[in-house]
Amino acid sequence: MPPEIPAEVQQAKMRFGIIGNAPALTAAISRAVQVAPIDLSVLVTGESGSGKEFFPKIIHAFSARKHARYIAVNCGAIPEGTIDSELFGHEKGAFTGAIGSRKGYFEEADGGTIFLDEVAELPLTTQARLLRVLESGEFIKVGSSTVQKTNIRVVAATNVDMLKAVEEGRFREDLYYRLSTVNIAVPPLRERGNDIMLLARKFASDFGERYRMPAVTFSDEARALMTHYRWPGNVRQLKNVVEQTALFDAGREVTASDIEQYLPSGGSVYTPVLASSPSHTYEREREAIFNMIFRMQKEIDALRAEIEKRPAATQPIATPASEVLDLPPLSLVHYHPVQRTSAVEDITADEITTSATIPQQSLTLEDTERETIRRSLENNGGRRKATARELNISERTLYRKIKEYGLE
Repeated sequence: MPPEIPAEVQQAKMRFGIIGNAPALTAAISRAVQVAPIDLSVLVTGESGSGKEFFPKIIHAFSARKHARYIAVNCGAIPEGTIDSELFGHEKGAFTGAIGSRKGYFEEADGGTIFLDEVAELPLTTQARLLRVLESGEFIKVGSSTVQKTNIRVVAATNVDMLKAVEEGRFREDLYYRLSTVNIAVPPLRERGNDIMLLARKFASDFGERYRMPAVTFSDEARALMTHYRWPGNVRQLKNVVEQTALFDAGREVTASDIEQYLPSGGSVYTPVLASSPSHTYEREREAIFNMIFRMQKEIDALRAEIEKRPAATQPIATPASEVLDLPPLSLVHYHPVQRTSAVEDITADEITTSATIPQQSLTLEDTERETIRRSLENNGGRRKATARELNISERTLYRKIKEYGLE
């Protein structure tokens, strides 16, 4: 049985509309709830679109500062020339256009919480000012010489490898350790398993209600594809794809082909099932073997063509070729090795041609692969799951090959 989710974590999920039961997500929310009452700086890390913005809200809502102001600042969206003024304020005449004194976010949020999103984008000069705020609660407005105090809690977030940024001199090491007193890692969507379909159904339902359209449903193939897709844009990308399908396929069952048209082209974006899944390692191995078999077949075809260019009785086969011909039978390509005679030189191209069950010499690697998949689909009545099992490959590889060879 999965571990019971603490009541406070459930409360946070319901309050902020967080969908999902993945252990890594639950652990991240639990960590945010635990650190909330203690005034420590928190660094939230995770890929873009994974939902990092929820965690500073959770921390603020479960802290003693919940009745004070909460301000979110996107550090990457503010020009470098004005970031200091935005954060710390400025005095009248501090720079061209400063026609009056202005409070910065640190002064406005005094007593509350400030969320610095994309904190790695801060200029080094601003990083030095921020470090002073974290260490002493002091700051100076742009164009002023008066030191001001603020009582503020800082929660920062980034999708950048901060240690690498420190090594490259793009981020201050002392500031990094001040910000990351507590670190919360938000898991990417591809590592959240069944959460993918929970989110997809929620987005589809919300879209249907908002625009008064019949909601879409997802076929088994669509669910398999969505569960195995890498989702480089994480939850943000999933929502985008689901809303497009909900608009253009309203009221019907969405297939894998429908989903694929809204995904970036190229097989590299696909990934096996979760690393925590027991089948993860075996699936990767089966796919590697599958690819190796077809590479091997291509090499055998090339070798046979080379042999047949030579006189059959006088030209010996090189030792590497004899090793290739000594491989055990491979059911996927139906290759049967030639029985060795007393001398390697006695094996001719005719023997190779008649002993191999590869249909025709003129077939290419792609032809053979297409024919193998087509026959397996026919044998299994078009059931792709059974076909993938028979071929000992992953379903996502089969889906890709079916589309590539036009076998839908």
